[in-house]
Amino acid sequence: MSIKKLSFESALKELEEIVDMLEKGELSIEEALEKFEKGVKLAQFCTSKLNEIEGKVSVLVEKENGEIKLEELEYSEEE
Repeated sequence: MSIKKLSFESALKELEEIVDMLEKGELSIEEALEKFEKGVKLAQFCTSKLNEIEGKVSVLVEKENGEIKLEELEYSEEE
């Protein structure tokens, strides 16, 4: 299946499985390289999905006058 057709959760699970395989050190060098390359693609896909979702996150804010307004959630990497 194409990585682009995976859900974020499926891609993350597959990435975690690849990391486990690589950490065990039981793969041949060719298999390890193949898994590493796929892992990089999965990591890029997951990062892209997270960035996309981050841009869509909004919050409902009640103004002083009682009005409810939808605003984008401000994100700071320091939090």
